Amino acid sequence: MGDTALLVQVSDIGEVLALEARLATLVRRGEGVWASVDDLVPAARTVLLVSRPGADLGALGTAVRDVARTLDADMRTLDEDKRTLDADMRTVEIHVRYDGPDLDEVARLVGLTPRQVVAAHTGTSWQVGFGGFAPGFAYLVGGDPRLEVPRRAEPRTRVPAGAVGLAGQFSGIYPRESPGGWQLLGTTDAPLWDPDRDPPALLTPGTTVQFVDVAARS
Repeated sequence: MGDTALLVQVSDIGEVLALEARLATLVRRGEGVWASVDDLVPAARTVLLVSRPGADLGALGTAVRDVARTLDADMRTLDEDKRTLDADMRTVEIHVRYDGPDLDEVARLVGLTPRQVVAAHTGTSWQVGFGGFAPGFAYLVGGDPRLEVPRRAEPRTRVPAGAVGLAGQFSGIYPRESPGGWQLLGTTDAPLWDPDRDPPALLTPGTTVQFVDVAARS
């Protein structure tokens, strides 16, 4: 990652979220080596630390390893860090028309009825773990574990903007028309990416997302 960044690899998204929550607390405090960190970028199995030019990456790497070793041994403090971060984060409601072409197939795969799939998708809040794939696309984690499904065997060449889908343990929303292989549950009109907005992405890492069934409100 060049001479101003470190890429930390862990085993899964759970460890990413735990490590990123602890590092974010330390970076916000800005003490010692953490004062040199400008940004943290989580991904599916990595956390990127972007530092200022001239930072001691060796010392920073040692500090990151020390933090990683304490995660399992000190989960109580980690939970306190996460609660502090959650208090600073916002919740975004995403209104969805559950009319997706894969709703029935998802129901078959997970052994639920389509109505139960919708209830599961809306019944648990999700959290933005990280962004990627396209500007404004957020990988959402922490939903109902019953909804874990594989990607489609044959990806679509065109998925419409606003399509809400599932893939593996993630849920996500396509911010623009593009190819894609996620299982599509429905559509939303939420503006996920606006270059004139600050920040441009509606869903940023740490944001809580609550899906709402528009049919249930009509």
